[in-house]
Amino acid sequence: MIKLYKPAYLTLSCLVALLGCQTNAQQLPMDIAKSNHKINSQFVDAGKDFQLENKNLRKWDVATVADLDQDGYPDLLLNDHGFSLKVMWNNKGKYAKPYDLIMGDMHGLSAADFDKDGNIELVIARGGGSGSNARNSKIFRFDKQRNITSVSDFDKPLAFMRGRTVKWVDLDQDGWLDLINFAFPSIEMKGASENYLYANDRQGQLVEKNRLPKISKDGQKTLITDFNSDGSPDLLLYGNGAVKAYQAQSAYNYEDVSEQVLPISLTDVTSINEIDYDNDGDFDLVITRGKELEAGESYFNQQKQLFGYFWKRGVKKFAPFKAGDVIEFINLQSQWPTKDLLIGESAYAYQFPGETHSGRDVRLVNSDALGFPDELTEKGTYIGYIGNRQWRLGTNLWSPGSGVIKGVEFAKENPGSPGLKDLIFENRQGKFVDVTDKLGIDYLSHTTSTAVADINNDGYQDIMIVQRGNLVSSNPVIVYLNQQGQSFKQQSMHGLVTEELGAIGLGIEPVDYNLDGFVDILIGHERGKWHLFKNTQTTGHYIQIQVGPSPNSKAASLGAVVKLFHCNKQQVKRVGSTSAAYSLSSNPVVHFGVGECSKNMRVSVQWSNGEIETKFITSTNQLIKI
Repeated sequence: MIKLYKPAYLTLSCLVALLGCQTNAQQLPMDIAKSNHKINSQFVDAGKDFQLENKNLRKWDVATVADLDQDGYPDLLLNDHGFSLKVMWNNKGKYAKPYDLIMGDMHGLSAADFDKDGNIELVIARGGGSGSNARNSKIFRFDKQRNITSVSDFDKPLAFMRGRTVKWVDLDQDGWLDLINFAFPSIEMKGASENYLYANDRQGQLVEKNRLPKISKDGQKTLITDFNSDGSPDLLLYGNGAVKAYQAQSAYNYEDVSEQVLPISLTDVTSINEIDYDNDGDFDLVITRGKELEAGESYFNQQKQLFGYFWKRGVKKFAPFKAGDVIEFINLQSQWPTKDLLIGESAYAYQFPGETHSGRDVRLVNSDALGFPDELTEKGTYIGYIGNRQWRLGTNLWSPGSGVIKGVEFAKENPGSPGLKDLIFENRQGKFVDVTDKLGIDYLSHTTSTAVADINNDGYQDIMIVQRGNLVSSNPVIVYLNQQGQSFKQQSMHGLVTEELGAIGLGIEPVDYNLDGFVDILIGHERGKWHLFKNTQTTGHYIQIQVGPSPNSKAASLGAVVKLFHCNKQQVKRVGSTSAAYSLSSNPVVHFGVGECSKNMRVSVQWSNGEIETKFITSTNQLIKI
């Protein structure tokens, strides 16, 4: 098994014949992966099916997939953090140009029909301006004609907070969706919990019912699952300190069972996703782990003459780097109000010709950037030519700033901590067992999220993992193909590679956007772009189940558990399952690959209130509505 990104330094003698010198081993597999994916790739750019403005923007979480107009085709909600939340309507397999739903600082998203009016309600957790602008969550309503209206506050408004996590979920199994609404803790609350559980009163109102114990910092990341298979939603909270497992004891009441359920105390977790890797009918877990870029980290790609950096919280003067007369900033990112690029000894501000929220590209000539100031007194990013083919970079920032400089002949780098190991936990009668080594998962990297989907339609769920990356190299997804529930095999020729420099890997989500029976992949990078990759696989049969409201009480499809029985096998998936930490997808179309099986097929759907509907299937490669 290939081991990726273990900390090491490569000398010129070991690489010059192949690629030229690379000073950090983390860069090498990324560049090799890029060249390997050019031929015979399974995934290709979706091209005209997915047209977005070519901008590098900050992101929040994984993309949210939801059929907002209920026409059967999955629409998209794309959160360019601090800029706009975009809706992309799916016109029978081709996405329309994005529509700005709301501008500004938005966080978690969740879409479903919570009041059973036949329309989809989208709840949005609004950011709190680092504590200076606490707001409550906002709700929009989408009808089947794509009309959008704003929903008024409830009689007692949702709590004002630094919003983070919102997820529609039926917490009491009555067929009506309740709301998880978690906040980043604020000083004003004086240590009181801001992990709200809201009950649906069936009259169009949400009322506070209970709160989970308080958490610190960014511990609001949440997976809704059911690890003891009793039909009640259990919760896994992570993001700060060790993962916490909360088991439902009764409606809206939870007990911390972490020590009884989890095999180890687990930290540095970036996402958790459900997967039934062995098709035994319960939900196992795939867990990504990694550390965020730390202030002062920097990376040098000598082959491509690229130097990338990251900084926040104060003043930093980076060591001088060697370059010629001309350099280029690529994807320079710094947040309001410290956006200025300050040039030369006089630190004059560069006049950008357009908007400055997205990543900016700037070409500089040394004669326009002579000298470097003694003190970095103004807020912004500093650059200056200090003679003898030497340039200097500095920053005075509070919010995170990053960028890549092109044309660098030599630079000292500070690559930060080595990568961590991702994990697979198998569910054994409500308790998890670490089976990572047994399944052949063996690599080290900083990773951020997963897509769980059967990308080759063989009847077993595969895993796609996004890496944080290093700013100065292409970023390949790690793809593991499921070997009939016995192990995983890494696939190298898949085509899921992104190229934008200065981006930080973030979210990945499966979506069969054109309903052709082959799962496509949507990727969004922090400080980067959105990418939709089309699956060009042509072999392997499939069944797709479009889950509607339950037949009797019209319980929402979100959270319904779908089981497919075929050729003496079974598969299970949950509507809305995702690796998103703060958000929740609600794509009602559930995809199953079935390999060459075409007989003895039966599907069972169990909604959150316990209603069950079963259908027998006589042929493959079709979409069945239930």
